[in-house]
Amino acid sequence: MRAFLNSLICASVVALSAPAALAQETTPTEAPTPAETPAAENPLASDPTISMGTEVKNEVGQPYARETHGDWEMRCVRAPEGQKEPCQLYQLIKDTTGNPVSEINVFFIASEQGQAAGATVVTPLETLLSPQLRFAIDSGSQKRYPFAFCTPNSCMSRLGFSPEDINALKRGAKATITIVPLQAPDTEVALDVSLSGFTAGFDALIKDVTGQ
Repeated sequence: MRAFLNSLICASVVALSAPAALAQETTPTEAPTPAETPAAENPLASDPTISMGTEVKNEVGQPYARETHGDWEMRCVRAPEGQKEPCQLYQLIKDTTGNPVSEINVFFIASEQGQAAGATVVTPLETLLSPQLRFAIDSGSQKRYPFAFCTPNSCMSRLGFSPEDINALKRGAKATITIVPLQAPDTEVALDVSLSGFTAGFDALIKDVTGQ
C-alpha cells in the first residue's frame, strides 16, 4: 500500500513538472481552431423519413382554447383582423371509465324571450333519437330536449337556458345528461357534466360578448 502511494506521489510530481520541462525543450503547438475541428454530424440529416416540422400559423376560422376555467374551456374561432371572434364554453364529457362520449358547448344569447344562454350537446351517432335527451342540474327535475340533426359522426341537441337555469348552473356541482343507446334501447346512459368553473367561465363569456 505504501509503495502504491509513493508511486502515486511520484507520478503526480512528474505530471506537474512535465509541462515546465517540455516548455523549455520543445516549441509549443497551437491548439486547433474551431474551424479545424470537424462538426458533429446531425443524425437526422441522413433519415428522409424524419421531419423537423413546420410552424402552424393561426389561420382565420381555426378554433383554439383562449381560457380555462375549472373544467370548462372558452373556445373561440379566429376571425379576420378587426372582427369579433365568436366564443363558447366547452367541456368534453366522459363516461365512468374515462372514455370521451359527448361534448357540450354553451353560448350566450341576448334575447328578450327569456333565454339567457343556449347549449349544443353532441352525442354519438349510435344514439336513439326518439327518447330525446334529458338534462338535469344536481338533484333537480329533468327537462327533455329533442335532437335537432345528425351528421355522419354524431347527433346534436340544442338546449335553451333561462336566467333561472343559468343561476342553478352557477350554484350547482354537476349536471346530468341522459341518453339512450341505439343498440340497447332499454338502457339509459347518464353522463356527468362538471360545473366546476362554470360561473367564472360564463361571466368571462358574457364579458367577451358584450364588453361589460
